Amino acid sequence: MLPLVQAIRYVTPLREGGSLPGIIEADDLGTYVVKFRGAGQGPKVLVAEVVVGELARRLGLRVPDLAVVEIDPVIGRSEPDEEVQDLLHASGGLNLGLDFLPGSVGFDPVAWLPDPDTAARVLWLDAFTSNVDRSWRNPNLLVWHGKLWLIDHGAALWFHHAWSAAKAAASRPYDASDHVLAPTAAGHLGDADKALAPRVTRELLEDVTALVPDEWLAPNESEAALGLDSPDALRAAYVDHLLDRLAHRDAWLPGVDAA
Repeated sequence: MLPLVQAIRYVTPLREGGSLPGIIEADDLGTYVVKFRGAGQGPKVLVAEVVVGELARRLGLRVPDLAVVEIDPVIGRSEPDEEVQDLLHASGGLNLGLDFLPGSVGFDPVAWLPDPDTAARVLWLDAFTSNVDRSWRNPNLLVWHGKLWLIDHGAALWFHHAWSAAKAAASRPYDASDHVLAPTAAGHLGDADKALAPRVTRELLEDVTALVPDEWLAPNESEAALGLDSPDALRAAYVDHLLDRLAHRDAWLPGVDAA
């Protein structure tokens, strides 16, 4: 289980992203960047954040520690911004927190680059999880204490917005032409595949999906019609899809390498 903390103070919104995450102080004395379940993208974004973020961590990449942040909408009463008030009111219950990294800076490939092996492993992970949001315009990477940290994986696993198309998505090519780390990773993707692919097992994926709260896996009508009628059924579907995606690397990996 991810740690469960209680939000005690809303500090400030982060307006760089469309979902309006915010910095929150919690009862464990920690400070978190919180992604809200009441944002327009809904809880599936939080599911992707947990599954891909924790998968990255288990594959040796750096991701801020994740926590489940319980929010009482009353903390928004004193907020002068009506948009923030509405967001907090819609986000009562369990939300996702990422440990705030004080002093971290946004990744700028002109100023600093990771080593090619790390770049290739990030690119491999993004291709595997169909993460479309690691571009030059929006790298979703931080540099902290001279190390690369991965954030914002809500745009990954996009197949779960339409489970009926998940089977076809397993072998769909990945467009790496705009990936911010593709130039640095050039020539190293094969080594990344050899290092990471054997580590992605059913047991690993079951461990990662088990971290997602049931509250974020409430099946909708179309999912229930496909037999995905419970949180556990959805967890199993994520595991099966990712194993299927892994098994079809010959369909998407060569294109990533070429890009």
